[in-house]
Amino acid sequence: MRKTALASAAALTLFAAPAMAQDTLKIAFIEGMSGPFANVGDQALKHFLFAIDEVNADGGAGGKPIEIIPFDNQTNPKESLIQFQRAVDEGIQYITQGNGSSVASALIDAVDKHNQRNPDEPVLFLNYSAVDPAFTNDRCSFWHFRWDADADMKMAAITDWLAKQDDIKSVYIFGQDYSFGKAVAAAAERMIEEKRPDIEIVGNELHPLGKVKDFSPYVQKIMSSGADAVITGNWGQDMALLIKAAGDAGHEVPYLTYYGGGLGAVTAMGEDAVGLVKQVSETHENADFGADHAAKMDEFEERFAPLDYYFQRIDTLVRMFDKAVDEVGSDDPTQVALALEGMELETPLGTVVMREDNHQVIQPLLISTLSDDVERTIEGTPFGFKTDPDGVIEADATRTETTCEMPNRPNPS
Repeated sequence: MRKTALASAAALTLFAAPAMAQDTLKIAFIEGMSGPFANVGDQALKHFLFAIDEVNADGGAGGKPIEIIPFDNQTNPKESLIQFQRAVDEGIQYITQGNGSSVASALIDAVDKHNQRNPDEPVLFLNYSAVDPAFTNDRCSFWHFRWDADADMKMAAITDWLAKQDDIKSVYIFGQDYSFGKAVAAAAERMIEEKRPDIEIVGNELHPLGKVKDFSPYVQKIMSSGADAVITGNWGQDMALLIKAAGDAGHEVPYLTYYGGGLGAVTAMGEDAVGLVKQVSETHENADFGADHAAKMDEFEERFAPLDYYFQRIDTLVRMFDKAVDEVGSDDPTQVALALEGMELETPLGTVVMREDNHQVIQPLLISTLSDDVERTIEGTPFGFKTDPDGVIEADATRTETTCEMPNRPNPS
């Protein structure tokens, strides 16, 4: 993969940059910029900066430049509410967040309460990665849109693969102890029972979020269970450290993941994980999306070395937001939200659609496996992900039933 040293000090001034202009469209980036998941927050912020710079170079959204402003929530729900209020006090009407469904849950409540009390100054929540299925089902809100496939959509892909593996007779479910981890575990249990009732679930365990430094005792427990495969929704350092412990212990069974290609995971996994670690995602570096997309990845990686291009969904979010503002000729959050409902956008992945009935994006998904035979590698290792031969899941096939009723939807008139 082509990587070059960062040619300017741009990345060093992300948090000290002056506002681009008085009349900008501001988005509050409420994420952990310190603490155990700070590296993931920084990675996402740089993807937003990259996508926003492209939109601004093309005239901005509705003629206004977009500006993203980081607010450090330390990946903590209570701190997120403090940062949300700070953003609102600064007059910001758009927020984005993705790392931690517990954080997203608190923000959805805060946005709904704020908008009920301040109908003339509503706030819109653009969720790029918090995937608790409840957010587009029983807890859906008009003021929330999600650009990542939810935990159930991803588990459907994983269990479809699992159903075809006759040699897998037992599974261990392992995850983080909060709403997302619990949603992954519940979906795994339900879908395995539906598709492969003969598979025995030999363990279903949750661990503290972001606090485990050594996963070796957990891995030894998993190995002792005799599981033929492991399902995990772990992300961030919890993903990297889990797979590192598995590699160190010589645990050679498939690890079926949501975030196996997440920041630091491939470096931690190393050669022992080749052919074993799988992920379900909207893209990966070796997905065949054409020369223009490859050039875009190169540009990002040259600017933000040593980071790899990872969050295609952030690019989709920014471009849909831009399109909505352009279409309505206004940056009013209510009008932008109405324009986002049902919106279609052509992307390198294909056509992406924002569902009108629950504000969940519908996009293709890929199942890929870590390989040492790839054109583009990750994190300076010799490894990268390669799409499985039957690993392309078309967008419409990811669509699930929804219980969303959206009682707070305003009357368009």
